[in-house]
Amino acid sequence: MNWITRPGWPGNLLALAAGALTPLSMAPFDYWPLALLSLGLLYLGLRELTPKQAAWRGWSYGFGLFGAGTSWIYVSINVYGGASPLLAGLLMLLFSAAVALFLALPAWLWSRWLRNTPGVGNALVFGALWVAQEAFRGWFLTGFPWLYAGYSQLNGPLAGLAPLGGVWLIGFVLAGSAALLVNLPSLRQQPRALSSGLLLLALFWGSGLSLGQHSWTQPAGPALSVAMVQGNVAQNMKWDPAQLNAQLALYRDLSISAKRVDLLVWPETAVPVLKEQASGYLDAMHSFANSRNSALITGVPVREVDASGDKRFYNAITVVGAGQGTYFKQKLVPFGEYVPLQELLRGLIAFFDLPMSDFARGPADQPLLQAKGYQIAPYICYEVVYPEFAAGLAAQSNLLLTVSNDAWFGHSIGPLQHLQMAQMRALEAGRWMIRATNTGITTLIDPFGQLTTQLPQFEQGVLYGEVLPMQGLTPYLRWGSWPLTLGCALLLLGAALVRKVRNAG
Repeated sequence: MNWITRPGWPGNLLALAAGALTPLSMAPFDYWPLALLSLGLLYLGLRELTPKQAAWRGWSYGFGLFGAGTSWIYVSINVYGGASPLLAGLLMLLFSAAVALFLALPAWLWSRWLRNTPGVGNALVFGALWVAQEAFRGWFLTGFPWLYAGYSQLNGPLAGLAPLGGVWLIGFVLAGSAALLVNLPSLRQQPRALSSGLLLLALFWGSGLSLGQHSWTQPAGPALSVAMVQGNVAQNMKWDPAQLNAQLALYRDLSISAKRVDLLVWPETAVPVLKEQASGYLDAMHSFANSRNSALITGVPVREVDASGDKRFYNAITVVGAGQGTYFKQKLVPFGEYVPLQELLRGLIAFFDLPMSDFARGPADQPLLQAKGYQIAPYICYEVVYPEFAAGLAAQSNLLLTVSNDAWFGHSIGPLQHLQMAQMRALEAGRWMIRATNTGITTLIDPFGQLTTQLPQFEQGVLYGEVLPMQGLTPYLRWGSWPLTLGCALLLLGAALVRKVRNAG
């Protein structure tokens, strides 16, 4: 098995396969031990490589990770973007190859500056580098915070760590634990180091298990009844002007025939026309909601014109009835809601000219939505996958709300991965989350990240349930990722200094 740690294509192929294991540890498969195996193989495979060789090894791992884990991109490009199967497959592979560079860089850094004698400290440094890679990937060029290792633990033994340090703390523990398990055999002749490693593993995993059912937040009031409308409107019909009246009638009729509830929620762009053009319709729904003492929350695009006459379009959520507020989406989906380098790309294929792909980014200082006297943190689709962004809004809220339209991804694993990330946000915040989607999965998520009720995908209907407004802050909402960031920075700096001193000696 020495070829695993040596340069060459056998080791790179294994790294590619190891990366492809990671999506199997997440939704919809949830074989969480595979995350440990995957990270352990990566750590072992970087043991003897030069920086250049390590970069190729890391890229191979990343290509396997994103090639397998983001295969749903093919559906968006082929089915809804109008690209041929060959072109859609090529674009998906090019995307995976580009994002895999996020793994090539830390692998190079590991070999060049950070790798020291295998042991307990070296394993922790590997965990710190893994967190740095995930954080950087979630920030650079607006970020792609998908397939974080910690999501594998939503139903695993480390889930209890999420309210302490978020999905990134879980990722640190996973990567550090995987490296420790690889290093334990080499520590058999060092009883003290072996005992430290075993103790650290017990501390990591014991803490996760013991905190799994600890409640960090408390109810802020009585339960609220909720109804979520899942319209199941096909994506090729959603922006068809000929289908507008039918869609508006669909949501109106399903809502009027629904039970009386405190919160009535429609999905992202359930009103597929500008808010100003739907003012009469929304006024009527405002009167209906008021007659039931309900708050109706819906997705609707908004146009604003500034003093110079420039127009801006926003993907938004608005509240009518027993509530108020309109929220403009801040985290936009590349190509879906805006087109990078649009002067070059628009017109090449239909994928770069999708409907509503010219949205502006909402301001950062927006107030939360208000409904029935409570503060609601809103996340539109992609926004719920950003841990720090989501935590900032959640800390001010009593309830979490995400609306989405995952019809873009068809029957792929994409919508299920998206749901899992929303579950992690509820667990990190210790708050109930309402999730209303066009084609599914519409659901309620409790403060432990578990689904309490749900509608099947691709079915039209109304889902009923209850949520508890919550108050109080989890450690993650109170402190964010700063404690973990400081700890990781110290580990990385210490490893670099040790490496420098050893090389000098």
